[in-house]
Amino acid sequence: MALAEGLIRAGVCRKNDITITRRNLASLSEYAKAGYKISTNNKEAIKGADTVFMCVLPQQLDEVLNELKTAVDVKKQLFVSVVTGAHTQAFRDKLGSKLRIIRAMPNTAMKVGESMTCLAAANATQRDIELVQSIFNTMGQSLLISEDMMSAATALCACGIAFFLRTIRAASQGGVEIGFHAHDALQIASQTALGAAKLLIANQTHPEQEIDKVTSPKGCTIAGLNEMEHQGLSSALIKGIKLSANMAGNLYKQS
Repeated sequence: MALAEGLIRAGVCRKNDITITRRNLASLSEYAKAGYKISTNNKEAIKGADTVFMCVLPQQLDEVLNELKTAVDVKKQLFVSVVTGAHTQAFRDKLGSKLRIIRAMPNTAMKVGESMTCLAAANATQRDIELVQSIFNTMGQSLLISEDMMSAATALCACGIAFFLRTIRAASQGGVEIGFHAHDALQIASQTALGAAKLLIANQTHPEQEIDKVTSPKGCTIAGLNEMEHQGLSSALIKGIKLSANMAGNLYKQS
């Protein structure tokens, strides 16, 4: 639904130009009332479509591709996949070698317009890429990368939301331990994390440059940072990201 709403915000189409499919139509009733078309039939839904967005679990992909292969118009239709771990070659093997496809890895912050989305394209035109970027840019920022980096993007971009949320949670728990009420500690930690990210984006600086601005000799900031490093803060994050990247590349097994 975030993608559907992104299409509307990007001015690409109207609600009644979009067909959303799901096995259970009852769960889509509110979207039907809002003006979207809904269906349980994937083959019928893509007839006449310019762009097809694939938003299914990795273990569901082969079933859906087998269902669609007789209905796809390879010359006309652009496919956009947000299926974790599924290489564009898997789509071309099932639907045709000339299929235009863009693989996207957003994160859940798209719901608040702050997603980081990584994109990789195969057979896509520059117009295709610009169209898809314009959609995802309504939900945050996007970056075009090579497809061999998509597993890494999954770890740093999609899984990364959970990693940063856990660090915010830890900071808020520390806040409670030093005397704040839980809700105040969470507000302070969340806003401070947001401010830190915005500093890097606005100033286009390296984190260490911003850290240097708030650390003084024998000060409390450097003391806290050094203790966190002694306890393995950076090492734990790096190891977690590497493990997630390795797993992300193996979530989809083509049949």
